[in-house]
Amino acid sequence: MTKQNVFKGVTDSQQKLIEYWCGLRDSHGLVRRESMDPGQFRAMLASISIVEFDRFGTGRFRIAGSRLREIFGMEARGRQIEDVLGDHGEAYCLGLAAALERGAPVGGMIEQEDGRMHAWTRLPLAGPDGQLTQVLCHDELVRARPKKGRPDPAGKGITGNHDRAAA
Repeated sequence: MTKQNVFKGVTDSQQKLIEYWCGLRDSHGLVRRESMDPGQFRAMLASISIVEFDRFGTGRFRIAGSRLREIFGMEARGRQIEDVLGDHGEAYCLGLAAALERGAPVGGMIEQEDGRMHAWTRLPLAGPDGQLTQVLCHDELVRARPKKGRPDPAGKGITGNHDRAAA
C-alpha cells in the first residue's frame, strides 16, 4: 500500500482546520461530524459550510457561513448544490467527490475574475453509521500574490516564489 500525499492547506486558517480535523480521526481514519466542536474554529465559521449527500447522491448545503454569500452570490443553506452553483456545480462537486473517495483533505486555489484567489478545502465527515456522507468545506477569497520577480503592489520590492502547492 502506498502512502498518498495529504493536502495541508493553503491559508493559515485552512492549515489550522486540517490539523484539527486530523487530530479527530478515529482508528479507521474517519472523522465523525458529531466529534467536531465548532468552538475550536469559531473564527472560521463565516467561511465554513457542510454539504450532505443523500442516498441518491444529491448534495445539499446543511449549513453555510455568511462570507460564502460573497463567493456563491446567494444564501446556500438548505439548497442543493446545483441550485447555488449552476454551471460551476460540476467543478465544485469534483472536490467534494475527491474528499469522500480519498477519505482525506483536498483543496486548492482558483483565480477569480477580479484577480483574487478562491482558496478552498474539503474535509470528509462520517455520519453516525460510519459512512462518509458529509463534507466540511472551507472557502475564502484572498488577495492574489504577485508573481515571482514582479514588483509587489504593496511596495515591498521584488517578490519571491511563496506559492504552496495543493494536493
